[in-house]
Amino acid sequence: MAARATTIYTLLLTSLQFLLTFHVTLAAGGKWDLLLSNVGISAMHMQLLPNDRVVMFDRTNFGPSNISLPNGNCRNNPQDPISKIDCTAHSIEYNVESNTVRPLTVQSNTWCSSGSLRPDGVLVQTGGDRDGELKARTFTPCGNNECDWVEINNGLARRRWYSSNHILPDGKQIIIGGQRQFNYEYFPKTTSPNVIDLPFLAETNDRGEENNLYPYVFLNTDGNLFIFANNRAILLDYVKNKVVKTYPAIPGGDPRSYPSTGSAVLLPLKNLEADKIDAEVLVCGGAPKGSFILAFRKRTFVKALDTCARIKINDENPQWTVEKMPHARVMGDMTLLPNGDVLLINGGSSGSAAWELGREPVFVPDLYHPENPVNSRFESLNPNTIPRMYHSTAILLRDGRVLVGGSNPHAFYNFTGVLFEGVDPAE
Repeated sequence: MAARATTIYTLLLTSLQFLLTFHVTLAAGGKWDLLLSNVGISAMHMQLLPNDRVVMFDRTNFGPSNISLPNGNCRNNPQDPISKIDCTAHSIEYNVESNTVRPLTVQSNTWCSSGSLRPDGVLVQTGGDRDGELKARTFTPCGNNECDWVEINNGLARRRWYSSNHILPDGKQIIIGGQRQFNYEYFPKTTSPNVIDLPFLAETNDRGEENNLYPYVFLNTDGNLFIFANNRAILLDYVKNKVVKTYPAIPGGDPRSYPSTGSAVLLPLKNLEADKIDAEVLVCGGAPKGSFILAFRKRTFVKALDTCARIKINDENPQWTVEKMPHARVMGDMTLLPNGDVLLINGGSSGSAAWELGREPVFVPDLYHPENPVNSRFESLNPNTIPRMYHSTAILLRDGRVLVGGSNPHAFYNFTGVLFEGVDPAE
């Protein structure tokens, strides 16, 4: 196993607080800054906390990482095929202000898990693979570098792998779907029933490739949940477990959910005083139906989708508007910026999500201006030089920069002699 791990970059897109800098920067196409050449782990997941720290984590059962646990601590890890005793960390906390990292101890496997912040800023993280599938975890921000993960055994009622979490108005989290889980539950657990069936997830399951995992979930202005899986969506009254609206499939019918992984955002709400609030969802990228099977079985890598679809979810007869993107993109990340624009970044232009099934890295970020007329909303920015494929991440920082990390398209911490190992300009 090579020692080299992920790099972190920021793409400088200054917020409205520095409007002049924002426009000047965009006129130059964006500015890349290398922050750290090695943070010790692959940043498969990233979450910004209220104290300007970023928690990152990957998985616990594919060998030693490149950052040691503190004080000589080690984990007994019988499910790891490489190292049964593991003295390295698989989660870190990144301090934005000091540009430093410290190792954290996560005990159970967080691979393909999900989570969300509580109203008090505590990160709740649920599910994962193998010993992590029924776990819940919390991380409470602190300023003294002493906080760490707390694990809750049997925090879930069902195995959750590739599910989606969303915070609800009462502070609970709803956890939707996951592999072979056509249902949802709450954390903390509710009283009876602990698990509620959601037939929509079974209806959107493509045999042999699924394409309904990590569904996109947004809380609508009426208190119901917009849930998108595969190529279509519903509006769910989760209190009554009733579908109150069914949306049409995106024209073309191709999937946008894992492993045909696209991405989605709820665009900024504007007319909050109106009788009917215009809430719009934007879904971009993905891969044609069958892409996963072709890549996995035949090593044939189909071109990714090069379209975005946008819909007003509160319309009486909502319809998708489809626009062409500058770059086809699967496994991309979308980040809503403080001025309402959307950044599309990372991913590949062919293949599918999953180990070594993506090809042709997309180095160029694209900016989406939602207020521009249709077919004039995209602007391409300056490219990076590092492939950001499977397990890449991008999040907005409080100062308006976008933090970019991750990419581990192959199993284990193996970063040499493999696809898309990447070379840092500083090396």
